[in-house]
Amino acid sequence: MKIKIVNQSSHPLPAYETSQSAGVDLRANLNEAIHLKSLERVLVKTGLFIELPKGFEAQVRPRSGLALKKGITVLNSPGTIDADYRGEIGVILINLSPENFTIQNGDRIAQLVIAQHEQAEWFEVQELNATSRGEGGFGSTGN
Repeated sequence: MKIKIVNQSSHPLPAYETSQSAGVDLRANLNEAIHLKSLERVLVKTGLFIELPKGFEAQVRPRSGLALKKGITVLNSPGTIDADYRGEIGVILINLSPENFTIQNGDRIAQLVIAQHEQAEWFEVQELNATSRGEGGFGSTGN
C-alpha cells in the first residue's frame, strides 16, 4: 500500500524497524523541549500530514518501552486518524510517572498502525439474539 505523506519535520519519514513490524514510530517535531510533569498531558506535533485511502484509518498507539520504562503513554489510546483528515498528526501524551519527563525534538513518542475498517449500517430492532454470555461483561468471564 502506498500512502501520500507530507513531511514538514526535520526527521526522516517513518519506517518499519523490522520486516514484520505492524507500526512505525512517530517522532516529536519541536522547536524546544517539552517538560512534562507528573500527571500532566500535552499535544506533541510530528510535522507529518497523511492522505489515507478510503476504508483505512491510522491508529496512534503508545510505545511499549516508553510506557514501561518512563510511564509515558498516549492518553486517547488508540487515537484514530480518519481517511478524510488532512491536518498535522499530533500525539496526546500523558505522564503517569511520579517523575518529570522531558520530550526532545526527534524523540520517538508513539507508533502509527494503518488498519482497514468498515462503516456499519445501523438498523433498529426491539431485541437482540440471545447468547450464553448474555449481558455479562467487565470481567464476567473470569479474571
